[in-house]
Amino acid sequence: MNTRRSLLAALGGLGAINLAAPFARAASRPGTRDQGGSPRIRGGSGAVVLSTWDFGAAANDAAFAKMRAGGSLLDAVEAGAMVPEADPNNHSVGYSGYPDRDGHVTLDAVIMDDAGGVGAVAALEDTVHAISVARRVMERTPHTLLVGEGATRFARDQGFPQQSLLTPESQKAWREWLKTSKYQPEANSENRSTRTPGGALDHDTIGLLARSADGRMAGACTTSGMAFKMRGRVGDSPQVGSGLYVEAGVGGATSTGLGEEVTRVAGSARVVASMRAGATPQQACEEVVRHIATLRGAAIRGVQVGFLALDTNGNVGAYCLLPGFTYAVTDASGATSVLKARSLFKA
Repeated sequence: MNTRRSLLAALGGLGAINLAAPFARAASRPGTRDQGGSPRIRGGSGAVVLSTWDFGAAANDAAFAKMRAGGSLLDAVEAGAMVPEADPNNHSVGYSGYPDRDGHVTLDAVIMDDAGGVGAVAALEDTVHAISVARRVMERTPHTLLVGEGATRFARDQGFPQQSLLTPESQKAWREWLKTSKYQPEANSENRSTRTPGGALDHDTIGLLARSADGRMAGACTTSGMAFKMRGRVGDSPQVGSGLYVEAGVGGATSTGLGEEVTRVAGSARVVASMRAGATPQQACEEVVRHIATLRGAAIRGVQVGFLALDTNGNVGAYCLLPGFTYAVTDASGATSVLKARSLFKA
């Protein structure tokens, strides 16, 4: 990690990176530059689904299948988010997520369309599919966000089954963490010496963006949050404008990594605002990452923050602080590719 002085020097020397080569080659040719803008989806103006991290490929497949079956964009992003939520091998989303410091698994989720429809839940317990509860908040309440006990009670009232989310594997990891942990509000402080950038303890979210053939958009974001967080902690994921933002005629963005750093700058809304002002998705993602680095300096040493964006013309952008952020793209043909985002800093 650079010192603050070298960090600022690096920022000053970096220009906007534009990728015009077909996105299928973007990962293998990370140095490609020209004037054509950000990666473009094969199939041009057709439907497309993006999601954060390599496990997003399965989520994309489910979302795309829903679209092909005639489902709406909201149906698609909900179906996609439900895949990792139900996966017992994924400890950063939904069922089998790592618990908070007190041993409770709590979930955050948001769903949004480009007409301003929003629903979110935070600190939801004993419910596998937080994204579906978030959609019910959007469609069946006058509110946009329900939290804690109220969110859990709403889930029961809406017929979502009660189920413990703490699996034996996650409980074992928590008990091992307790042996050396100190109860203090610092993100995964006890794991920092062994944490791998881009690894299981370095991200805590899946964000999805979907675009229909006519340019409409929707998005979703769902997580079990930071491993071993303080009870009651809520990160960026369920907060509109931080973990997710979608706007008609412009595009959408989602984030991943340490949520506290995203919420400081309303990161996803900032990406979309830059796109509205004329930036490509790639330029917009790079701008907010550089801004976080300049704003926070040494405070973000060893921290991963990344953004993924899609505009209404099918252009894609992705950028992060540290290497390791991957994302999955399913294009109009239904083919899915997992790509590596460029990063501001080296490992």
